[in-house]
Amino acid sequence: MEVVIAPPAELARLAADVVERLLAARPDAVLGLATGSSPLAVYDELARRHAERRVSFARARAFLLDEYVGLPADHPQRYRNVIDAELVSRVDLAPVAVHGPDGLAVDLPAACAAYEAAIARAGGVDLQLLGIGTDGHVAFNEPGSSLGSRTRVKTLALQTRQDNARFFDGDVDAVPTHCLTQGLATITEARHLVLLATGTSKARAVQQLVEGPVSARWPATVLQLHPHVTVLVDDDAAGLLELADHYREAYAAKPEWQHL
Repeated sequence: MEVVIAPPAELARLAADVVERLLAARPDAVLGLATGSSPLAVYDELARRHAERRVSFARARAFLLDEYVGLPADHPQRYRNVIDAELVSRVDLAPVAVHGPDGLAVDLPAACAAYEAAIARAGGVDLQLLGIGTDGHVAFNEPGSSLGSRTRVKTLALQTRQDNARFFDGDVDAVPTHCLTQGLATITEARHLVLLATGTSKARAVQQLVEGPVSARWPATVLQLHPHVTVLVDDDAAGLLELADHYREAYAAKPEWQHL
């Protein structure tokens, strides 16, 4: 696991560099896209680079991490609509090449199984962008989630619904109770995981992610078992890391030829 501590704008540039480098080498790469506030600056940076003709998504495919259950198809906070607004509509990524779990399916378990199969048929995810919740969840894998879990229906924790109420005009009751989410085993099958976190509210979760024991209590800690994880955090999110100075020194000494 590589930990990079830098200002938020630099974190966005570094994450965009990873995407740009991947698509230059493999134009048909499979991207894993996250929603929430953490990746927004990355999407802004990628849209800017696309406008400058530095990066093309024309042959890429993408899979979303999760989706609310029961939100109408035209609801602005349905994650498929969020990713369309924040990234797809701003670059040349074909809408038909973007896939998400079907939160409106009549048979939700069958929809989850179909989503797992679709990821497998695509050859798996090359690069997965991630955020982390204040309780340590990744995607919607709340505390207590099996480290071997697959795409499934989950009940959202009250803390997560309270955190996400800002996207629903502050009304926690408007945040759905259930979701479909890729499981932790699904996520960790991606070949490169890039997690972004900023702000003091994420500091405890980041400390557990990087330096805590692997445990379902903090689901993101499963990332410690992955061979290629990049954790991009600002000073506030890194505030509780005991080895913060070491991470800074290691990144400063990184060979120029060795990318994230």
